[in-house]
Amino acid sequence: MMDGLRSDVGRWGGSPFQPPTTPSPEPEPDRRSRRSGRSFWARCCGCCSCRSGADDDWGPEPSGSRGRGSSTRGGRSDSRGSDTRRPGSRGSAVNAAGDGTIREGMLVVTDVDLLSSRSGQNRREHHTDEFEYEELIVRRGQPFCMVIVLSRPYESSDNITLELLIGNNPEVGKGTRVIIPVDKRGSGGWKAQVIKASGQNLNLRVHTAPNAIIGKFQFTVRTHTDAGEFQLPFDPRNEIYILFNPWCPGDTEDIVFVDHEDWRQEYVLNESGRIYYGTEAQIGERTWNYGQFDHGVLDACLYILDRRGMPYGGRGDPVSVSRVISAMVNSLDDNGVLIGNWSGDYSRGTNPSAWVGSVEILLSYLRTGYSVPYGQCWVFAGVTTTVLRCLGLATRTVTNFNSAHDTDTSLTMDIYFDENMKPLEHLNHDSVWNFHVWNDCWMKRPDLPSGFDGWQVVDATPQETSSGIFCCGPCSVESIKNGLVYMKYDTPFIFAEVNSDKVYWQRQDDGSFKIVYVEEKAIGTLIVTKAIGSNMRDDVTHIYKHPEGSEAERKAVETAAAHGSKPNVYANRDSAEDVAMQVEAPDAVMGQDLTLCVLLTNRSSSSRTVKLHLYLSVTFYTGVTGTIFKETKKEVVLAPGASDRVAMPVAYKEYRPHLVDQGAMLLNVSGHVKENGQVLAKQHTFRLRTPDLSLTLLGAAVVGQECEVQIVFKNPLPITLTNVVFRLEGSGLQRPKILNVGDIGGNETVTLRQTFVPVRPGPRQLIASLDSPQLSQVHGVIQVDVAPASGGGGFFSDAGGGSSPSGEAIPMASRGGA
Repeated sequence: MMDGLRSDVGRWGGSPFQPPTTPSPEPEPDRRSRRSGRSFWARCCGCCSCRSGADDDWGPEPSGSRGRGSSTRGGRSDSRGSDTRRPGSRGSAVNAAGDGTIREGMLVVTDVDLLSSRSGQNRREHHTDEFEYEELIVRRGQPFCMVIVLSRPYESSDNITLELLIGNNPEVGKGTRVIIPVDKRGSGGWKAQVIKASGQNLNLRVHTAPNAIIGKFQFTVRTHTDAGEFQLPFDPRNEIYILFNPWCPGDTEDIVFVDHEDWRQEYVLNESGRIYYGTEAQIGERTWNYGQFDHGVLDACLYILDRRGMPYGGRGDPVSVSRVISAMVNSLDDNGVLIGNWSGDYSRGTNPSAWVGSVEILLSYLRTGYSVPYGQCWVFAGVTTTVLRCLGLATRTVTNFNSAHDTDTSLTMDIYFDENMKPLEHLNHDSVWNFHVWNDCWMKRPDLPSGFDGWQVVDATPQETSSGIFCCGPCSVESIKNGLVYMKYDTPFIFAEVNSDKVYWQRQDDGSFKIVYVEEKAIGTLIVTKAIGSNMRDDVTHIYKHPEGSEAERKAVETAAAHGSKPNVYANRDSAEDVAMQVEAPDAVMGQDLTLCVLLTNRSSSSRTVKLHLYLSVTFYTGVTGTIFKETKKEVVLAPGASDRVAMPVAYKEYRPHLVDQGAMLLNVSGHVKENGQVLAKQHTFRLRTPDLSLTLLGAAVVGQECEVQIVFKNPLPITLTNVVFRLEGSGLQRPKILNVGDIGGNETVTLRQTFVPVRPGPRQLIASLDSPQLSQVHGVIQVDVAPASGGGGFFSDAGGGSSPSGEAIPMASRGGA
C-alpha cells in the first residue's frame, strides 16, 4: 500500500514529476456488511484492544446511503441514543410488566423539562449556549438542573431513578448505562439531589462523572412504588449530549482541564482562527471558520467516532478519542472525512486552497457518509481543530515551517547530489515541507510517566502509518522537546519534523556517498499558532525545542538520532567554512518578473575562488520538486574579506508554464571553493504572493435581518481566469455557500454582492475565497459585529444559507479594467 501512496505527485519525495492525472475516486463505503474494527483497536490503541467477541458495544457501522439527508434535528439514524429497537423506547409509558398499563398508586412522571434553552442557566454555565441545538448539551463533571413533573407531590420516601443510556447494548459495567437514584448516594461521581419540591414539580441537580463517556445519551426516569414500577418513555427531545469539560477543576477534575480562562475562550470557544502557510521568510495567513457550534457539526463529530466503530466504553478517554480523530479525519484505511490530494488536479472535487472552513466538509460527510475531496495539511488540521473543540478539548492549529518528512527513521533529512552537486531527485525520498500544519490539544497523560501532561500533538494528515494505521499522536510536546523518541505515540516522526538536521551527501567518483555539509538550523525553524485573544502570531518554537545551538538542543538531537536507523551520521564531516553564502529573494508577486541573488562572503585572509551552480525549479509545498527549468553557473573570485553577488533574473513567461499549487519555487545553490575544498550547499524556497479579496459590509448587521457584503477582486495575471468559484462562510452569519461567477479577464477587476442573515449576535468572521484552474490561494475576511434582535437573544433557522454543493451562478455587480 505504501508504494502506491508514494506515487502521488507533489506528496512524496522521489516521485517523478509529470503532468497530473485525474485521481481515482475514493472507494464508497461498503453498505452491505458490517465492518470489523478490531484490527484498528488492536494496533492503534492498546487500552481498547482487549475486547471479547460478545462485546456488542462495538456497534455496526452506520449505513446511511448516498443522498440521504440528516433529520431536521441534525442527526443521523445511528446508535448514538436513537435505537428504536429498544423495548419501551417509544410510545406509551411502561410498568414493570412492560405492558404499558398504569395502575392506581403508581408514581407517574407526566413531563420532564431539561431546561435546555440556549439562553438558560444550564447551557450558559456549561459554556454550550453557542451550540445551534435545542437539546441539552452539558460538560461532564459539572452539575446541571432539570424539572420532573409527577402525578402527585413528591414524598421523601419515593423511589425515583434517572437513567442515561448510550450505544446498542448499554451496560452498567461499561459506563454506557448510568443509573442515578434521586436523593441517595450515587456512584462513580454520578448523583441527583432534590433542590426543590413544589406541588407536582420536582427540581433536581444532577452531577455527572468527570470521566463520563462523551456522546448523545437517551434519558428516562423510573419510579417504584408498591403499586409497581413506571418508566418514562424515551423521547428524542430529552436526549442529552455530554462533552469533555476543560472547566472542571478540583477533586472532580476532568483530565482535559485547562487552568486559564483566556486559553479556554480561545482554544475551546473561538469559532474562527488563523492558519499560517508559505515560508519562514514569507509567511502567509488565512482565516479559517472552525464552526464547531454550527447546527449539525456536533452530530458529525459523533458520527466520526461511530463510523470508526470506536467502543463507547473508550469514549471517555481523550487520548483514545483524539487518536481516533487523527485517523478518521483522513480517508485512508477507514473511509474517513477527507481525501488527500497533492497532485494539482482537483477536477473531481474541491481545491484544498478553496475551502474557507470545516462546516461544509463535516456536514457533507454526515449527510452522505462519503469522504470529501480534497484536503491537504491545513484542511486536515482545520477540521481536526473543529472536531476536538466541538467535543470539548482545548485545541489549536499549529504551523511548522521547514518541516521534515523522515522516511527511514534516521532522524536526519538526507539530500543527495551528484559529483557536480546537482540534486539527484530519484534518491531524495526524505523531503522538507515548506510548512506543515498539525494540532496541539491539551490533556493529562495518565498513560505516560509524570511530566508529560499539557500540549499533545495530533496530526491527521496521512504521512506515515502508526501501528499500521494512518494516524499520528497524541504525542507529548515535552517528549519532543527532549528527544525522548521512545515515548508514545509517534514521537520519532514528529521529533524529526521539528528538530532534525539536513545532511547533504555528494556522490564520489567511485559511486559511494560522502557527507559534505550538515545544515543544523534548517528544520523546524519557526513554529507558530494564532495568539490568544488577537489575530497576531504566537511563536511557540520554544515549547517544542531548546534554543538552537544550545547544549540542550544538540543533546536532544543526538540522543534521538542514537535511537534512529543511522546513529553514526555525525561521525565524519568536513568543517572548513571560509566562505559564507546567503540567498536573497525579494517579495515576489504572482504574474511579475523577479530576480534572485546569492551573496558570497570571504571570511578568510586569503583569496578564494568559488565555482557556483544555481538550479531553479517549481516545488509543491511538500518539498517535492519539478524539473529544473533554469540554471546558472558562474566562477567568482573573492578577495580577502570581500563579498560579491550572483544574480539570476526570472521572467514571468519563464516560470508560468511550470507553476504548481501555491506558486512556490526552490532554488538549489551549490558551490566548491577551489583553494580548500569547502563545499557550499543551500536550498532556498520562496513563494509568489497572491492578492487578497476585499470585503466590505454594506450596512449594519442585526440578528434576523438581511445584511449585504461586497467582495472586490483584481486579477493579477495577464491571462483570463476560467470557471471562477467563490466560497462564503461564517459561523453565526452564513452557512457555507458556493458562488459560480464564470470567467474573469486578464488584469480585470470585478465586484459582487451577497446578502446573508445573521443568526447569532456578537463579533463574527465572514470569510471568502476564490479558486480557478489558473489561480488559487486567494481569500479574504471581514469582522462583522452583529447586534442582537430587538427582542434580544438569537435567531436560529436550520434552513439557512445556501449550502448546495453545486453552488449558484452569480452575475457580477461591476467589472473594471486594470
